[in-house]
Amino acid sequence: MALSVDLNSDMGEGFGPWKMGDDAGLLRIVTSANIACGFHAGDADTMAATMRLAVEHGVGIGAHPGFADLQGFGRRQMQVPIPTLANMVRYQVGAAQAMARAAGGEVGHLKLHGALSNMACHDEAMARACFEAALDVAPDIVIMGLAATVMETVARDLGCNWAGEIFADRAYNADGTLVDRRQPRAMIHDAGEAAQRMVEFVKAGAILAGDGSRLETRIDSICVHGDSAEAVALAQAVRDGLTEAGIEVRPFGGQPL
Repeated sequence: MALSVDLNSDMGEGFGPWKMGDDAGLLRIVTSANIACGFHAGDADTMAATMRLAVEHGVGIGAHPGFADLQGFGRRQMQVPIPTLANMVRYQVGAAQAMARAAGGEVGHLKLHGALSNMACHDEAMARACFEAALDVAPDIVIMGLAATVMETVARDLGCNWAGEIFADRAYNADGTLVDRRQPRAMIHDAGEAAQRMVEFVKAGAILAGDGSRLETRIDSICVHGDSAEAVALAQAVRDGLTEAGIEVRPFGGQPL
């Protein structure tokens, strides 16, 4: 059976008159969009515009909830009580559903943002609270999370629809988590290098960490961050590289583990 993988990007991350990323450019390339829900970035107008473009391009819509941290872009770790965290996720998923339906689409998946995602990769209680909250609101939603981490363990236990994600523009630790952004070479800016790595990961069916270790896992989707200057070029290079390697780029199915 031919290999296939989804290509996603985080977007809708502007706020008011402040714009971030080339969402229109990315929506011509990716097959899924994770759209900010107003807590770490985004607002009603930005959500509406981004979702409308996603529908026009036939791109899958995902809710992308984060911490209530506009100034820190959701990348600062915050200590939030579990019941409050669950309500924050429900609130953001509900907003995404309303805006997607108004644009003629539907929210198909959930992907946690930034520090919330990074913390949930290690903290089972956080991951469970976030995922159960999303499933409360949308029982059939696909949970997208970092492959081969605690997130995947929780999704397996919940029996929910799951999409394992890897990152084209981030370096990996041996345990499948992302190298801290403050560390050297945590971010990958070279489009050719990103494309080559993703082809290698998908063909291997594994995360290949910087120390040479290999972590076998199901890979359903590849993410290119939308907030960098090189995002469009990198996404195009990754898509072209996958296609040239005989790997079909298409929306994920999101089946249980």
